[in-house]
Amino acid sequence: MTSSPLLPSHTAPAPAHARWSPRMWGLLVVLAGNMLIDALEVSVALVALPAIGTDLGAPLTTMQWTITGFAVGFGGLMLFGARAVALLGRRRVYLAALVGFAAASLVGALAEDPSLLTATRVVKGFCAALTAPTGLAIIATAFPEGPQRNRALSVYTLFGAGGFTAGLLLSGWLTGFSWRLTFAFPAPAVLVLFVLGLRLIPGAGEENGGGPPPGTTDGDRVGRPPGPPAGDRAGRPPRPPLRRYGFASAAAFLAGLLALVQGITSVPAHGWADLRSAGLLALAAGLLALFVALERASAHPLIRFEALRSRAMIRSALGAACLNGSYLGLLFVLTHQLQSLAGWSPLRTAAAFLPAAAPLVVTALFSGRIVARFGAPRLIAAGALLPFAGYLLLLRTPWPPAYATGILPTMLLVGAGFVLSFAALNSQATSQLPPAERGAGSGFYQTAVQVGAALSVALVAALLTGSAPPAGAAPAEFAEACRPALTLVAAVGGLGLLTALTGLRSRRTGPP
Repeated sequence: MTSSPLLPSHTAPAPAHARWSPRMWGLLVVLAGNMLIDALEVSVALVALPAIGTDLGAPLTTMQWTITGFAVGFGGLMLFGARAVALLGRRRVYLAALVGFAAASLVGALAEDPSLLTATRVVKGFCAALTAPTGLAIIATAFPEGPQRNRALSVYTLFGAGGFTAGLLLSGWLTGFSWRLTFAFPAPAVLVLFVLGLRLIPGAGEENGGGPPPGTTDGDRVGRPPGPPAGDRAGRPPRPPLRRYGFASAAAFLAGLLALVQGITSVPAHGWADLRSAGLLALAAGLLALFVALERASAHPLIRFEALRSRAMIRSALGAACLNGSYLGLLFVLTHQLQSLAGWSPLRTAAAFLPAAAPLVVTALFSGRIVARFGAPRLIAAGALLPFAGYLLLLRTPWPPAYATGILPTMLLVGAGFVLSFAALNSQATSQLPPAERGAGSGFYQTAVQVGAALSVALVAALLTGSAPPAGAAPAEFAEACRPALTLVAAVGGLGLLTALTGLRSRRTGPP
């Protein structure tokens, strides 16, 4: 699930009949193509999990890092990435992130050790955190306001919404040959985008026909801290003080999330009292507290806590985290059940998940009209209710599950939930923030979405491992051992529903 920050509108409207030049088409191909690859990174790992675990001899609590590593890299470094883009420039950072993504893809495909594979997933998550919001910002300045920009955003949104579905199908097919292909195939595609981007991605002086948007200050550009005018006679930005990057805050936040996920997944093997679990959880709490302290003391924090005063933002962030987390947790459990227990092939498993992933692709271009017609709070509540009902239905489905009467209805309900609430959550997140705070609010929202995914998958993996029966048990016993994990998925979905219902109450009593 990828959210879209509010886009600025600096340029004058373009005539409806204006045509794009080949250069503009090429730029959109680069940006939308990379968005597609960023979006499919989670789903390509999901279906390949059993094959990876078998090949590398790793348990579920280790293999969950292929999912959570990407989410932690994306969410844990999203705020730092926005600062890096602001200080180093969009073009430079975007191109560097493409190279880093391609290199991490190749290293991950060749990895023989789970730790190295995990490290590449974190790196790819960070690269996605740099390119996804930056691509939107480039569109906002390279395409004139009006029909041209709206058309570009529609293409960009469609590619992003289709990424998860495309990843399922590609992974299901490629894993039949080798799971390594699922991690290697993005590398050549991204390198092609990099070569095209060298010629097509505009520099700072090329956006809006040259120069910054009217009325823009240094502090307006992607959250850049206010300062003296940037650039020298050669057009190179001056090197800002290192403290403005927020290295210490970013390191504390990322390390805290990594320790939290590792602590959760260490409990089944070591118990709650062991330093390898309780110690890591305590370390995570300390590091996250340090992050808050550093941010509050900084003159140029990565996150503006003023954005958190909006109840609409908090509800949206929590609701999106629950929606995304419960969905990925569900797919994690079902992948384990269908492939490891029922013997399904990767491609058959991917096809089973399509009813949940495909509807968002079909409706992505109409989501704005749906929100305008029915209002965000109602759609968010309905979008939380339907997946929750699907999780409860799956809990009542006996083993082995009949796809048509057990799994399929759940997939359809989850897919309908995303159709209703995905765009509504994005819209509501920054709706009550002043324009100056919307960029920071969007970064916090996207961070919450990824952190929700990481924590949910880690908890599900820990419950699957901790509840597993001894070797040699009957398949029905292994299936029954999945029930605590499915219960957790339902509980996360229920929390999202409760959060959405508070939004309905606030709507009746007054503005949030």
